[in-house]
Formats: sequence, structure tokens, C-alpha cells
Amino acid sequence: MVVIRLARGGAKARPFFSIVVADKRTRRDGRFIERIGFYNPIATANEERIRIAQDRLSYWKGVGAQASPTVERLINQAAHSAAAPAA
Repeated sequence: MVVIRLARGGAKARPFFSIVVADKRTRRDGRFIERIGFYNPIATANEERIRIAQDRLSYWKGVGAQASPTVERLINQAAHSAAAPAA
């Protein structure tokens, strides 16, 4: 099965996560099919906190990929934050 999940990067005590599409059997930071975004949990006010390529996300969900619970939460946060400045 194909999943959409986080892959950790960054230095010790400075985490940075890539949002990747990967086979469920691979390691967390191992081989992946495609990188569709990132999440920076310690972003400052002038840095981007999360970015997701919505077209690629909808494609992968359309072909049956399932997002992890954490990625689902981040997708909802990104959609909410994108809608807030427009209002």
C-alpha cells in the first residue's frame, strides 16, 4: 500500500519534515516515491511553516494513497491557514 507520511530531516533539536509518498513497508526516512511538501515545526514568523503541492496530493489520494493521521492533521491546518488570509 502507498502512504503519505512524514520523513524526518534536519539537525538534532532542529527537526524538519518532508511530506513524502512512500510504500508502507519502507523505513521512515528511507526510499520514497515522491516528495510533495514539507513541514517546519519550529518556523519563525517570517518563515514558511508548511507547504503541500495540492495537485500532487489530490492525484495520490485519487489513486488510493492513504495519509497518516499526522499528515491528515497538517493538510487540514494548511487548508485552514490558506483560507484565513483570503477572508
